[in-house]
Amino acid sequence: MIYKRSSALFAEAEQVIPGGVNSPVRAFKGVGGTPIFVKEAKGAYLYDEDGNRLIDYINSWGPMILGHAYKPVVDAVVEKAQKGTSFGMPTQIETEIAQMAVNMVPNIDKIRFVNSGTEACMSAIRLARGYTGKDKIIKFAGCYHGHSDSFLIQAGSGASTFGTPNSPGVTQGTAKDTLLATYNDISSVNALIAANKDEIACIIVEPVAGNMGCIPPKNNFLEALRTVCDANGILLVFDEVMTGFRLAKGGAQELYGVYGDIVCFGKVIGGGLPVGAFGARHEIMNYLAPLGPVYQAGTLSGNPLAMAAGLAMLTSLNTDEGIFERLAEKTKYLHEGMSKVLEANNVVHTINRVGSMISVHFAEEAVNDFEGSAKGNNDTFKAFFHGMLHEGVYIAPSAFETWFITDALSYEDLDFTIKAIDTVSKQL
Repeated sequence: MIYKRSSALFAEAEQVIPGGVNSPVRAFKGVGGTPIFVKEAKGAYLYDEDGNRLIDYINSWGPMILGHAYKPVVDAVVEKAQKGTSFGMPTQIETEIAQMAVNMVPNIDKIRFVNSGTEACMSAIRLARGYTGKDKIIKFAGCYHGHSDSFLIQAGSGASTFGTPNSPGVTQGTAKDTLLATYNDISSVNALIAANKDEIACIIVEPVAGNMGCIPPKNNFLEALRTVCDANGILLVFDEVMTGFRLAKGGAQELYGVYGDIVCFGKVIGGGLPVGAFGARHEIMNYLAPLGPVYQAGTLSGNPLAMAAGLAMLTSLNTDEGIFERLAEKTKYLHEGMSKVLEANNVVHTINRVGSMISVHFAEEAVNDFEGSAKGNNDTFKAFFHGMLHEGVYIAPSAFETWFITDALSYEDLDFTIKAIDTVSKQL
């Protein structure tokens, strides 16, 4: 494929945008080469500025469950835009989508809309601290909760070691209140709690990790987190920015039967527009201003365009009884086909899958945490990425990202993808 137009656009963007992109992974630094500039998208396909068609497995990092330019969402946004794009005042549609979300998701009574998954997670942490009166939080290596200061922490070894910031601009004062545990390892959590008794406000976790590749919870990990939080007066925060409304109507909470105290959403809840949300039980949410002392605000929160898009998306997901089964079946089909051709071509790999999230790790052993994910052969992934791109299949330009399946994918698309994997794997 030819990418002359994309290359020229990237060179132009570099002159006025840091790194030529507005989110770092888009720059292709993890895989090399020049990023692809998208002109438009429809259904399961991207169309770039050079006229190439690509089967899309990023789907805007998750929200395009029903495909790009999904007509009910587009129609809702167009209709709402004709009546005004932002008011900074309450609108009825905010209540409509809030009622629907609360009815779909277990264990939340109220929800507040914000403008991104990052903002949702940041606000949830502030609420947890305000509600409990404690300062410290536990997060897990490899789980990404946005770029808020509290989350950009790399902790040292040892149960009581304070975190150190791994991004300039994050202060030591912030870092000391974030403790780092190992995903799928409840003993690492217990050690941190013991070393910081009565100081931890919450544990935040992706119930299915999606930012070190797809990694499911193992050995009743979520149940163990729920138990240890209950025993120690700690709030459990589920970051369902990726999993919410994707793995089931009620997200990972419904899928696994384990409930968080605060749940964060993004992506899907806005039908692909910039939006996020967080919800909890009455007594926790009532700690938010204007009812309570924890301040959180936003001029564009509950923006009518995002609310219209989100309501259209959730309505479709809520009324389509077969959607999640179809998504899981398509993902299983891809998994089995991909595994078959990789094995036939002697490519060392392991594949993780939950519902419509899937990732291939070029690693010898099962991948259950960030350390295991990091052992994957990145050179193999780079060659695989560019090979797939050449074949007309677009996956995330990072070995540490999940593939997202959309219902717009046909089985012909899946067969095309499996054939492309076969072609590429012969060259690895």
